[in-house]
Amino acid sequence: MKLAVLFSGGKDSAYALYKALQEHEVVCLISMISKNPDSYMFHTPNIFLTELQAQSIGLPLIKKETKGVKEEELEDLKAAIYEADQKYDLEGVASGAFASVYQKTRIENICKDLGLQSFTPLWGEDPEKLMREMIDNGFKFILSSVAADGLDESWLGRPIANDDIDKLVEINKKIGIHIAFEGGEAESLMIEGSIFKKKIVITKAEITMENDIIGIYKIEKAELQ
Repeated sequence: MKLAVLFSGGKDSAYALYKALQEHEVVCLISMISKNPDSYMFHTPNIFLTELQAQSIGLPLIKKETKGVKEEELEDLKAAIYEADQKYDLEGVASGAFASVYQKTRIENICKDLGLQSFTPLWGEDPEKLMREMIDNGFKFILSSVAADGLDESWLGRPIANDDIDKLVEINKKIGIHIAFEGGEAESLMIEGSIFKKKIVITKAEITMENDIIGIYKIEKAELQ
């Protein structure tokens, strides 16, 4: 089927793109640029890098700004998907939702209104298995924000390895954080993998910590290599 992929640049949307490409024709990416860092629907840290990622992947990117107001932001997403449909005659939309019923059902409702299929290739996956699968398949991602006990400044900006997944499993056992961060414990950025023709190299970034557990890895400059 001819698909657009909702693309935030994070690990889940990038891996959903990887999965979609195995079975379907992906014709474009859609990125929502939210002015609200606490959007219920959209990833916000370093979202501007989706342009560089799309360039590396070799797919056109449709961007739509939104104020990020709960529920109202869905109309902006619908407008972006409609624009993609008009340009590329879509049959469906894929997303990286795998545990958030809130996100999944709202994307499904928008697609239904537009006469499109909604695909969630990661849905229902075991979070630990999914994280290890990404790494084992050669994908590299960093954390661009943290907001949970057990995650401090040391987690920001470095590629996550299988040893880190071991640590996340232990933190999960102690305090119950979601191993793949579906509770908002962290946000990620995919920097390398088979979908990329060139890797994302960060040349300038700044870490800002509000306290011991809430921090942002703000990327100021990046390039393709």
